[in-house]
Amino acid sequence: MLFQGPPTERPAPERLFAQTAGRDRTMLTTDEILKQDDHLIQSFADLNALKQQGGRTVISRAEGAYVYSNDGEKLIDGIGGLWCVNIGHGRREMIDAISEQLATLDFYSTFYNFTHPKAAALAQKIAELAPGHLNAVHFANSGSVANDSAIRILQHMNIRLGRPEKKQVLSRIGAYHGATYLAMAMTTPAYADGWHAAHDIVHHLPSVHHWRDGADASEEEFLDHLISDMRARIQEIGPEHICAFIAEPIQGAGGVITAPKGYHKRAWEVCQEFDIKYVADEVVTAFGRLGHFFASEDVFGMVPDIITTAKGLTSGYQPLAATIVSDEIHDIVSGEGGVFLHGMTYSGHPAAASAALKNIEIMETEGIPENVRVTGAYFEQKLLALRDIEMVGEVRGSHFMMGIEFVKDRETKEGHPPEAQIALEIARACQKRGLIVRPLGNVAILSPTLIMDIAMIDQVADIMRDSILEVQAGL
Repeated sequence: MLFQGPPTERPAPERLFAQTAGRDRTMLTTDEILKQDDHLIQSFADLNALKQQGGRTVISRAEGAYVYSNDGEKLIDGIGGLWCVNIGHGRREMIDAISEQLATLDFYSTFYNFTHPKAAALAQKIAELAPGHLNAVHFANSGSVANDSAIRILQHMNIRLGRPEKKQVLSRIGAYHGATYLAMAMTTPAYADGWHAAHDIVHHLPSVHHWRDGADASEEEFLDHLISDMRARIQEIGPEHICAFIAEPIQGAGGVITAPKGYHKRAWEVCQEFDIKYVADEVVTAFGRLGHFFASEDVFGMVPDIITTAKGLTSGYQPLAATIVSDEIHDIVSGEGGVFLHGMTYSGHPAAASAALKNIEIMETEGIPENVRVTGAYFEQKLLALRDIEMVGEVRGSHFMMGIEFVKDRETKEGHPPEAQIALEIARACQKRGLIVRPLGNVAILSPTLIMDIAMIDQVADIMRDSILEVQAGL
């Protein structure tokens, strides 16, 4: 069933209960929480600005498609936690499944010769859902680590095949693959500004953003150019040195960038030709966001050699990620004479695996991916209608993964200067009206829970329109 509106009304809490060792249950005001928060290093934030100006929002409760601030604001969760709360917040079945698992087996590792029922069951379920020959699953606790694992596995595979020099990686401008040392190197260079990363093994192919980088070429001409460039770069580096090409079906934190139609299948064909493994980073796009459990085959018409996923795998209720590899790769790394010297303490954690199994069960029982094919398409069309606003340069994405780019001049596509913080101003205007969106430079990103009904989608579109017009009027 689709979510049919707001949860049962009850007074939103103005204070958050907290339990500290050796103390009775106390109630914390927002100011008290923010004082504690001074010790927290927040991710992807201007830490100096937070010290000087604050501006933090304390989220203390969530239910359905809504979150509540500690000061009582009721907000539509337009970013789904962070691309991840696909089935909505506060599902009792999820909480019970996690609690029951902790009461049965709180933790055991999957190292050496140990396993446990939930990790085994989840690995089998993911293999059943994944396309084609992807039947072996390695668990991690984040999408970044899942992507690191994919590359480490391929490099290890090539060492076992007697070709240790085949370890370089092709990525793309505009990509986002994570924040660990290797994943950051595979991410678009702008994210690594001021940081070191494993740049010596990563090569970035050009941006696939036709609207921004296609000049006067048609989409088909731009696609031909991208594939021609890919071939040239492979031949320049030498295919004998390249182990992988990694690509998101839709680039997420790089700005919700969609490649020209047919790009992924043609890139996959090039990889097959040069014996380069195709890694599909479905950390965001899997588990319903584009209307399917996995998008690679069902949406983009190709079966990669590895799929990585996280986020919607548990709908954010527990941290869990998976690297799903082909039978061919698994046969090589599991062959005689090799030890798989890779893994994390919490790989396949019992509570996280239990959460994923229940999450998948809910998605299948309620037909959430199938519903997204209808409601997500409607959401896409409602946001595309915002293109009639002068400062909206492009609306792009698919289903419940959308980006709106704002420009200073529509004809030249000139963006606003960074100091204008246009998307941030629009995000603030949206939050005043009850909607959380994610600002990213000149782009506002929407990746909501997958349970929004038509009425809520209309509300989100209206809030976006009113907020954009407010900011535009103030320019």
